[in-house]
Amino acid sequence: MATPIPTESEINAIVGHAFPGGVYRIDHWENFLLTGCTGADILPGGMVHPVVLFHMPILGCGTSIGEMFALGKAESDFSIGIESYDWEMFIPLREDVSYNIRGRVVSADRRKTPDGKPFDRIQFQFEVAQPDGALAARTTITWHYRRGLGS
Repeated sequence: MATPIPTESEINAIVGHAFPGGVYRIDHWENFLLTGCTGADILPGGMVHPVVLFHMPILGCGTSIGEMFALGKAESDFSIGIESYDWEMFIPLREDVSYNIRGRVVSADRRKTPDGKPFDRIQFQFEVAQPDGALAARTTITWHYRRGLGS
């Protein structure tokens, strides 16, 4: 049985949804492993490789990719398409700093592909702040939730 397609108003209603928020600390071992995976050298002075922005904001603000899929009523794990990951770094992230993270849905709307197939374009934004409240980084994730694919 196919999963019912959420209504356009159900999708529009998630705009403004805020995730719980939280704190995330990047330990040296995590930075070491992440940096190694990119093939780069460890950055000086405890700077963290930017690849951390793939997962740190999501986990740090108290959510998960699975919960983000569910919020947009994904038909399956395979019905998600990535439009973009936009990373803004205002200051270098550093090891052993407890960053405050908050996140929310900033847009959600129904669209159609050029051949008329429906999808929902949902945009999530996460802010990473230093302990003093200064904004360190912002990530904006835009996914397409393809509709009518069946189970």
